[in-house]
Amino acid sequence: MTMGKRTQATALEVRLLREGIIESKHIVQAVVCDERGRVLTVAGNSETAAFIRSALKPFQALAVTTTGTLERYDLSDRDLAIITSSHKGTIEQVRQVFNILWRADLDPTVLQCPIPEGKRSPLEYNCSGKHAGMLAVCQQRHWPLNNYLERKHPIQQLILGKVAELLRMPAEEFISAHDDCGAPTYLMQLGQMASLYALLASSSNLDMERIVRAMTHHPAMVAGDGEFDTELMRLTPGELVSKSGAEGVQCIGRLGEGMGLAIKVMDGAKRAKHAVAIHLLQQMGWISPSAAESLSEKFVTLGKYKRLEVIGELSFL
Repeated sequence: MTMGKRTQATALEVRLLREGIIESKHIVQAVVCDERGRVLTVAGNSETAAFIRSALKPFQALAVTTTGTLERYDLSDRDLAIITSSHKGTIEQVRQVFNILWRADLDPTVLQCPIPEGKRSPLEYNCSGKHAGMLAVCQQRHWPLNNYLERKHPIQQLILGKVAELLRMPAEEFISAHDDCGAPTYLMQLGQMASLYALLASSSNLDMERIVRAMTHHPAMVAGDGEFDTELMRLTPGELVSKSGAEGVQCIGRLGEGMGLAIKVMDGAKRAKHAVAIHLLQQMGWISPSAAESLSEKFVTLGKYKRLEVIGELSFL
């Protein structure tokens, strides 16, 4: 996978300060690209490769929007939002996942995502919406249900084809691995992740525009109260679309402007990616000072005695 000319600059550093004294540090890389894949600004190396993890979900949802599955089962924007989600397993969210399966005449037992520890059903797993969406497509297309997570299954090949088309890459060049939920995820350069989110935010594709509308109109379905993606989209209605991934991945698209931001914390720390996202969104003017203050209270100040500090900024090359 290549993005063309190599572009890199000094990486960001996130410090955990306990009463002003450095206790821990995280190294973070970030890049902003346009919808053509051109690197606009960078901190670190835009060619750093990482698994995109759950930040892939809006693009996995293309399988639902491009096959007539939404129309066949009369699925709503709330249904589409939960398909893109990494949810908290609240009653409202679980009911939304169940609604997708019910409309597609599927039983929850067909879900192959894990049952969370201490829970009773795979419906409560944070990726169950994505799995329900995949299964609805399989039902609509009369594809097998028992092996829908296999890389060679038609639903996974369909998703891979959509992502490959967006990145203008041969599908066979992608490196995949199983995510914790069992579905394939892909190894990508940070620049490619940012480019995907620039495309998602560009309003140039009706299917992706519908996915963005679902996510931004129903942010509580995408993550949940108190979670970064939900809180950011609530504070920036119609301006930003945001989706997190495990192991320190965070992706954000600037709606209407065709720009995407991808962040990777090299040690996988969740707290660091949120602090960096707020820091960079402020630097680029993508959020207001009041929104930045509200987010910082939740995700930068970590208690009475400790807070996060971000050192560095994006560089124009």
